[in-house]
Amino acid sequence: MASDDLSAAVTAAEDEKFGFKRSEMFKEKLAGTVNAYDRHVFLCYKTPEVWPSRVEGSESDPLPKLFASALKARKNDIAVKTLLTVIEGREGTEFSDGDVLIFPQMIKYRGLKESDVDSFVDDVLVNDKPWASGVQEALTGSHVFVCAHGSRDKRCGVCGPVLIDKFKEEAELRGLTNQVFVTACSHIGGHKYAGNLIIYSPGSDGSITGHWYGYVTPDDVPELLDQHIGKGEIIERLWRGQMGVSSDDAEKINDPKLSNGGESKKIQEKPQENGNQIQKNENFSGCCQGANSNGFTCCKEVSLEQNGGSEKKKLKETRESCARKDALGKLSSLIGNWEQSDVLAAAAVVGAVATVAVAYSFYRRSG
Repeated sequence: MASDDLSAAVTAAEDEKFGFKRSEMFKEKLAGTVNAYDRHVFLCYKTPEVWPSRVEGSESDPLPKLFASALKARKNDIAVKTLLTVIEGREGTEFSDGDVLIFPQMIKYRGLKESDVDSFVDDVLVNDKPWASGVQEALTGSHVFVCAHGSRDKRCGVCGPVLIDKFKEEAELRGLTNQVFVTACSHIGGHKYAGNLIIYSPGSDGSITGHWYGYVTPDDVPELLDQHIGKGEIIERLWRGQMGVSSDDAEKINDPKLSNGGESKKIQEKPQENGNQIQKNENFSGCCQGANSNGFTCCKEVSLEQNGGSEKKKLKETRESCARKDALGKLSSLIGNWEQSDVLAAAAVVGAVATVAVAYSFYRRSG
């Protein structure tokens, strides 16, 4: 398998403890593990191999630290809840040191320097206008940010690089190299859910959405490319949350019965094509309530199968069965009511006869 080849650099012991085979995989619910935010700012700065554990707070890395400090100092002036993440920057590539990416606006500014930080934050993030000292560029395509911050947590350091290689490999096979951009990023929270990644891509209406995924393995990459990026369908079993949605709302959106690591369920359900026919499996409930005091029920789920009209036959049989039981219940109840009234009437007659007999007996004695 391709994922096995990509994992060759990871020892079996590392994979067992920190990689995709670790025991904690798929043990926790993912939906609702992303804090609410409405804008994501990425600062390109060096590579994961040299990032310290707290790259935004390192004295030896002044640019990320100054940027994070400026955001914190102006947080009350920034109307939009903004998240800052450091991503890999390499000279001569699409993203170089000092470049700043902003989502969902899909814009980029090149070459931010330490002396520019305050003016950039004031212009772009506080006043929501173009940066006076830079040129705004438009971003295109879909962007995948994979946590590979190994100095912060070994799990992301082991899983992240493997996922990045797999994404690039699969994108190349699909001819998407210039449409899907994959970049290593620093800590985004939830290391225990590694592999962690965020996908920013156009939705069905063209608007940019940001979705977070956890417990991602190399085997999930083709599905994320084909379903999420290709069709705009969310892979719920791996879904942690999204930009613009609170953690509480994310829990409500996700099906609580859906277990991690199980079958994928897409938010946008589409019929599957099979030749010239479109198949669509549905579940119907046949339900009837008896009218007797026990309140019996014959409610059950009936799965319809696409097999020569057998689904119609099963549905008809279920409905007829329920109708018969419903009628039987009503008849039993009616008979029960008749029996009760007959007993009462008979008791009344017997009582009346007894009264007359006693009265007649006293009459004869007195005579």
